[in-house]
Amino acid sequence: MSHKQQQKLIDARRHSGLGFQKIHNGSWEDAEKLFIQALDKSENDERAHWGLAEAHWNREKTVLAVEHMEQAVRLSAGDPKMVQRLGQMYLDMGRLEEAKTHSLWALESERDSAEAWALYGDCLRAAAGTTDPDHPALQPALAAYHRALALQPDYPKVQQTAAEIYLQQQRYDRVLATLDRLHDTHGVDAASARVDLLRGIALRQEGRTDDAKVSFRRAIAKDGSNPEPLIELAALELKDGQVERARSALEQAAEVAPELFKDGALVAELQDAEQQIAAESAGKDTRKRH
Repeated sequence: MSHKQQQKLIDARRHSGLGFQKIHNGSWEDAEKLFIQALDKSENDERAHWGLAEAHWNREKTVLAVEHMEQAVRLSAGDPKMVQRLGQMYLDMGRLEEAKTHSLWALESERDSAEAWALYGDCLRAAAGTTDPDHPALQPALAAYHRALALQPDYPKVQQTAAEIYLQQQRYDRVLATLDRLHDTHGVDAASARVDLLRGIALRQEGRTDDAKVSFRRAIAKDGSNPEPLIELAALELKDGQVERARSALEQAAEVAPELFKDGALVAELQDAEQQIAAESAGKDTRKRH
């Protein structure tokens, strides 16, 4: 490389550095301009390609993002962090085989990367789907997540995903143990609504109804746009004879997801519960009179 080319590369990397600062500040448009300026000075700046890939990804230009990330990987001679990031992009696009290949490539260079182990686990889990608890890829996926957590115990995304697998396998005690550790580290309020929902389902399955209700209410408070905890809460309230509370939860669920109520099954269940409670109440009154 000539002295002139070296100087251009130095200038390009200076612009790239400024671009990443803009990303950290959330100024994506300014960052994109800086990365483009960097590449105008030198096409050989792998960080400029990486940064521009992230800027394109943020604006949902996924094809362009992947093209620049592939360039970044090539120019960096397979930097594990860039390989892992490209693998994540592939996974998010549904290109599972390429994602898995890149996760293994990253692990070849950096066995102690929690992110690479997490990506490998995500690839295996995606291949397994979310319905079959006995799928042969689930246990290797769980093992990969355990490797990630051994390297980085404070890893909420991986803890939550491991809990999802435990729930799929009906290992409710492991769901609770995993999510309780997450709560202990980050606090109950900082955990996602999904964590509260998963915990509520596990508590319900363990017969801890009152604790389950608390978790479902917490999930609803954090994210009122998800009908699932509302329906879960309504089912528990119905079971406990709290018809008005159940009705309130179902009405909220119907507001955010009316398509779930088209067949009328949930409403019919509520009406059946009301009739049953009314019949039981009438029976009690009759017994009192006699």
